[in-house]
Amino acid sequence: MSDTARLHLAIALDGAGWHPAAWREPHARPGDLFTAGYWADLVHTAQEAVADLVTIEDTFALQSSRFEGPDDRTDQVRGRLDAELVAARLAPVTRGIGLVPVVTVTHTEPFHVSKALATLDHTSHGRAGWQVRVSAGASQADLFGRREFPSFAPPIDLDDPAIAPHVSETFDEAADVVEVVRRLWDSWEDDAEIRDVGTGRFIDRDKLHHVEFQGARFSVRGPSITPRPPQGQPVVTVLAHSRIPYELAARAADLVFVTPHDDEGAVATLREVRDAEERVGRPGLPLQVWADLVVVLDTPQEAGADRKARLDAATGEPWFTDAVVVAGSASVVADQIAAWHELGYAGVRLRPATLPDDLALIARDLAPELRRRGLTRPAYDAGSLRGLIGLPTDVPNRYATAR
Repeated sequence: MSDTARLHLAIALDGAGWHPAAWREPHARPGDLFTAGYWADLVHTAQEAVADLVTIEDTFALQSSRFEGPDDRTDQVRGRLDAELVAARLAPVTRGIGLVPVVTVTHTEPFHVSKALATLDHTSHGRAGWQVRVSAGASQADLFGRREFPSFAPPIDLDDPAIAPHVSETFDEAADVVEVVRRLWDSWEDDAEIRDVGTGRFIDRDKLHHVEFQGARFSVRGPSITPRPPQGQPVVTVLAHSRIPYELAARAADLVFVTPHDDEGAVATLREVRDAEERVGRPGLPLQVWADLVVVLDTPQEAGADRKARLDAATGEPWFTDAVVVAGSASVVADQIAAWHELGYAGVRLRPATLPDDLALIARDLAPELRRRGLTRPAYDAGSLRGLIGLPTDVPNRYATAR
């Protein structure tokens, strides 16, 4: 199967699962959520599914049932570990699978982001990625106290003329951060380290470069303190739902996660992404577009729809999220995935409603069904995350070329 025909598979990990009542399930491990072993077990199960990558959720704010800020609920999981540090801990105990933490760029120094992700790529031997997150809310700005952000009453529409200027400015800043991070990854040439004991030269200073970035919010001279990552450029991803985030993805990312809710929406979303690429004048390869699906799978004892109804009852209300929720058998979920792959989606990112149950069902039932249909790979067959998802693996260094 060629890389262009192959469906790529990602799994999004978040706490006890994406459903707010997931932590109450009999097999849930709420006492282990803040332990390294719990996350290692999850990623090992994702490896059994031969997933291309896992993403690890993170934000600057506590989880909330309200989009616009924190709530006062005590009956749902609150608190999480730092996603990038979790990925760094997982790197030496996992094999094959890409590790893609969410790292928020607003209020965060690009230099720190760059060296942390470069370090992850080194410790994972080329399996690092990054999901870029933007924080445009006042409640998260208040955590840092360096900038004042406006508060907006729900419902929040990023394209609302009253909100769009602030949102656009924040996303423009995010694009600058990604550009600086990419430049810093290139600020060391691949052979900058000499390590010649005989001559006493460890490094060739001529092969370290200043990045000389000047933006609206920050300036960075460089170079990095971390040698160029093994992939050259680790994979950059964005989750996007509307025009402004689509444009960020088109400007800065290698792939974009999107959230269509039906076939018609899936077609429209692909068109919106391609339109965003045209508006920003994206050079090079087109964005890979991967669709997000929340999955509540059948078990031998209980149908997926019944499981979701029971989880909703525990929460006290029907649960909806930004992505479509598919409840049913592995065959039903595979039908949905195959249909969207036919429309032109390069991959899917599955959000297990409960952990570890739905993740185990993905590995046991859904992933084999996708392989049976010839959609996904039977085993890991590339030495880097870029290779797994079909991106070029020989990435030129912009500064070496210029020199």
